[in-house]
Amino acid sequence: MIKIYHNPRCSKSREALAMVEQYCRHYEMSLEIIEYMETPQTQAQLAELLEQLGAPAGTMVRENEDEYKAMGLSQADDETVLKAIAACPRLLQRPIVVYRGKAVIARPPEKLHDFLR
Repeated sequence: MIKIYHNPRCSKSREALAMVEQYCRHYEMSLEIIEYMETPQTQAQLAELLEQLGAPAGTMVRENEDEYKAMGLSQADDETVLKAIAACPRLLQRPIVVYRGKAVIARPPEKLHDFLR
């Protein structure tokens, strides 16, 4: 199964979703689409996602959002960043694709070519 954290308003997220849907059809796999703006993730869920990314929490956050600056997240530790994303889901970088226990921020969507191999 493949999971995608998706925002349908984002063109890059829609591109990545189309690529993942095609991959799933080709390999007859199931796909879970999580529209994280409608279904915000808890801090624990975000911590698990961060572990799958294998990167600092700062990579999960959208730095160009007003809330990023307002919350002073530029020097925040991972726990603070995860709390902020849980409280304000628009801060979550998108799209994020999870497959085989690993995750990737598919921005640009072409990152999926190597990830899905």
